[in-house]
Amino acid sequence: MKAPSRTESAEATYVRTTPSSRALYEQACKVMPGGTTRTTVYFAPYPLYIERGQGAWVWDVDGIGRLDFLQNYSALILGHAHPRVTAALKAQLERGTSVAAANPIEIKLAAELCRRIPSVETVRFTNSGTEATMFAMRLARTFTGRQKIARFEGGYHGTHDFAEVSTKPDLGLAGLSTSPRPVPDSAGTPQVVVADTVILPYNDLPSVERILRRHGKDVAGVIVEPVIGAGGVIPGEPGFLRGLRDLTRELGMILIFDEVISLRIAPGGAQEHYGVTPDLTAMAKVIGGGLPVGAFGGRADLMEILDPRLPNAIPHGGTYNGHPLGMAAGLATLEVLTPAVYEELNRKGEWVRGRLREVFEAHDIAAQVTGIGSLFNIHFTSVPVRDHRSMRSSNPRMLRDLFLGLVNHGILMAPRAMGSICTPMTQEDLQALVDAVEQVTIERESEWRELGA
Repeated sequence: MKAPSRTESAEATYVRTTPSSRALYEQACKVMPGGTTRTTVYFAPYPLYIERGQGAWVWDVDGIGRLDFLQNYSALILGHAHPRVTAALKAQLERGTSVAAANPIEIKLAAELCRRIPSVETVRFTNSGTEATMFAMRLARTFTGRQKIARFEGGYHGTHDFAEVSTKPDLGLAGLSTSPRPVPDSAGTPQVVVADTVILPYNDLPSVERILRRHGKDVAGVIVEPVIGAGGVIPGEPGFLRGLRDLTRELGMILIFDEVISLRIAPGGAQEHYGVTPDLTAMAKVIGGGLPVGAFGGRADLMEILDPRLPNAIPHGGTYNGHPLGMAAGLATLEVLTPAVYEELNRKGEWVRGRLREVFEAHDIAAQVTGIGSLFNIHFTSVPVRDHRSMRSSNPRMLRDLFLGLVNHGILMAPRAMGSICTPMTQEDLQALVDAVEQVTIERESEWRELGA
């Protein structure tokens, strides 16, 4: 790939170097709305088409290799085609893919999750984090007999109706930061769902307490990402999650941790890291080893509501729940993820966040680098990023320049400048990321200064 020119725009370089992706996108637009079947992989002018991945690298359909710091939005903690995972999949394929029956390997993965995660006494499998949060909310409503669900502004919990409120609200409609109003994420979200959703400000325990006490016994449960993921990789501040745990217990509300992303920061997830145990936990991504696996689990008395041997049990179907291939890949992944592996990943994450901050400081660019463990996110703002509204102050033009610039320099991250580290990444790979960020900064520095950064 020819090196980007300082005078050529990042988009022009991208278009020049990815003609095969452009051609495939034009074909895709004839058979899929917008040319994709997953909104999150689209970016203008057209998405990148990846042909294969190995370890920390991916290769697009034009044969260009890139270091993959996106890792399917943090799901591939062992990188692409890890030998332990591929061996487990091959072994299971020889036994068949799926049947309408229970299978032995789902018991092994369930037992491992119960062993690792403090809140999980029993567990059920789904096919996505969306399903996991949906059932966790349903359990909270059933157990308490209440209807409302409280959630945090900017948190992402999937794409079911009760999840699609105030994920990225119009701030002109969202009210005060200390007392946010629920705003539907899109047309089609039922008004009854909006009415039964209470919105809370993240990392603001006094306001959270005031709001939850006002709603009193109407709120069945509070769902929270202990580390906001899609909304900017923002960790909960010291005391915030502990205070939330104490408050929900006092008010008789079920506390749900959405650990779909944060489960990668410790063997027992963020709840182990923070020492705060929720009532229910929603999981996905790393527990599937790259396959579509989700799960929800928690206190046995809550999960018992699903027991088909009991009268009035909540039905929980799903043709592919506990899919043997996903169970095999997930179990193989967790077997590799020892405490020492987590420690090394987290050390690398801390190093990357520190070096990225140094790059922006050296060039006098106003930027925040948030994250925890092996996760990081760049925000082009001078405002400390600690909640959704401060995250929204990041300059979108600079984010786009950075994203496309990194693609052109052989680095793949999320368009929102989120990245994650996988086990195959070497120190040289991490340095390559830092060097690429600095090179893009140099190339766009004068333009960014005009934007007031």
